[in-house]
Amino acid sequence: MTTTDTDAAAADIAWNLDGLLPDGRSALDLLDEAEQIASRLVPHKGNVAGLDARTLAELMSDYGEVQERASRAAHWAMLRYSEDTTDPERGAAMAAVQQRSTEIATMVLFVDLEWASADPDHAVAVEADPQLAPYAHHLALLRQTQPHLLTEAEETLLTEKSVTGASAWVRLFSELTSQITVELPEDDGGTVPLESALSQLQHPDSTVRERAAEAVTAGLEPGLRTRSFVFNNLLLDKSIDDRLRGYPTWLSARNQSNEASDESVQSLVDAVVDRYDIPQRWYALKARVLGVDRLADHDRMASVAEGDQKIGWAEATQIVRGSYASFSDELAAIVDRFITESWIDAPVRPGKRPGAFCAYSVPSDHPYVFLNWTGRTRDVLTLAHELGHGLHAYLSREQGIFQMHTPLTLAETASVFGETVTNNRLLTMIEDPAERFALLASTLEDSIATVFRQIAMNRFEEAVHTERRDVGELSTERFGDLWVDTQAAMFGDAVDITEGYRSWWSYIPHFIGTPGYVYAYAYGQLLALSVYARYEERGDEFVPMYLELLRAGGSKSPEALGAIVDCDLTDPGFWDAGLAIIDGQLAAAETAAHEAGRL
Repeated sequence: MTTTDTDAAAADIAWNLDGLLPDGRSALDLLDEAEQIASRLVPHKGNVAGLDARTLAELMSDYGEVQERASRAAHWAMLRYSEDTTDPERGAAMAAVQQRSTEIATMVLFVDLEWASADPDHAVAVEADPQLAPYAHHLALLRQTQPHLLTEAEETLLTEKSVTGASAWVRLFSELTSQITVELPEDDGGTVPLESALSQLQHPDSTVRERAAEAVTAGLEPGLRTRSFVFNNLLLDKSIDDRLRGYPTWLSARNQSNEASDESVQSLVDAVVDRYDIPQRWYALKARVLGVDRLADHDRMASVAEGDQKIGWAEATQIVRGSYASFSDELAAIVDRFITESWIDAPVRPGKRPGAFCAYSVPSDHPYVFLNWTGRTRDVLTLAHELGHGLHAYLSREQGIFQMHTPLTLAETASVFGETVTNNRLLTMIEDPAERFALLASTLEDSIATVFRQIAMNRFEEAVHTERRDVGELSTERFGDLWVDTQAAMFGDAVDITEGYRSWWSYIPHFIGTPGYVYAYAYGQLLALSVYARYEERGDEFVPMYLELLRAGGSKSPEALGAIVDCDLTDPGFWDAGLAIIDGQLAAAETAAHEAGRL
């Protein structure tokens, strides 16, 4: 397939956000409407806990309209800001929307607080009424938060102050990291955004990788102390919030929002840490493939392909669409809409936020996919991953604004499943042993990155949150110590950690914006691998079960959602089964390396 420079860079692939502002209305117009509807809820203040099913359903319908309009405005501001975090006008617009949204949220805060304190017998009976089906699981979850809620006055104060509290620090971190540029040699690209420089770590030439790593470290140095200060403040802010709300550990609040117990999450973490031998064996094998005694940290993602292939946008979308079509025509048709209807923003631009994500948006609109496309093979898998999120979001819209989102522990299921479908379809198309090895290696490395690296990062978070609470503010050097310690536990003797790697924690947004999030990647990956194993066992008869899971969104508990696809999340051995699949990926990659003559 012929690839132009524009196609290789996906330069023309930009989303259209106009749909978030229907009929020419502005974000502030939508917030005006949300405030007017919110005022209709206020007369119910003081009576929510005792409402009958019909009245509560009417109230929740209005509440949903408030959320829809506020969410449309917030998504428009956030997505536009993500395109260019250096634009003051976009930053000011987002701040204005956040401030106004917070004022409206404060008006209706009583609804959640009062229902959370409702008499359990009355609440259970009311929630069982069919009129409340679009809200039942959401309302039940609200009641589970009751032990950790403060008084209405205190909750109102925290809500109003949130705009200048943690969210302001998160915005500052985003602006700081988005402005990071890396000075590569001219032959390697010259001055580039951080995301582009990191993609060079996949280059097959060890000299290019080493130069890129040194340049990334140099690019991270300016502002490192400031980013450390931001992180320290967020660590302290969370510790205060957890103390006031009575959460026993730094992770308990996240676990509750994920509908997972502290014990079950620790079981996942322990199971993954116990199998750190898998990444260590792979890195030792990869060193032999690359012809070195031992990998350096910047060698871990090196391509084992015999050449540095660039993939254009047209070819990549064709691959991903065909992969989804091999599983479900319905999913492929939705993928087509993302590609053809400007639901994706792809190219790397100055000031653009790093990384990739899918924004669910609202039930009356559609999801949006955000990428930083560099034309690498891994970018194709990222596209498949984020479209998996997009498909999940699109199909779950029928659950409504309160129940379309799954807990984070299941949020990665569809994305990882989509990656797996894409990988396995490609394997059936490849006959060349070297190409087959390269793809199997890429598949395994994705599993290692999603399971083992994320749990290693969870261990880093555990360490810094605990030390901030028990000892006090961490120095930049101490952040580096804990980062190296937790990474080294995963690497073992298979990887040398360079001095420059000590600062590489400082560009990762999950630590800042969503503390405790990262273990959900491992949870989702292991669950998705098990789900895919069910598909391999059952074939086409499995497809309706999987689509039912996606459509269910967050309307059921994780255990009930897992049961739809015959996965028992309460089984203590469940994680071991998923880890065994990754062990099998390692064995397949080793066999392919021998067949390709690389060992």
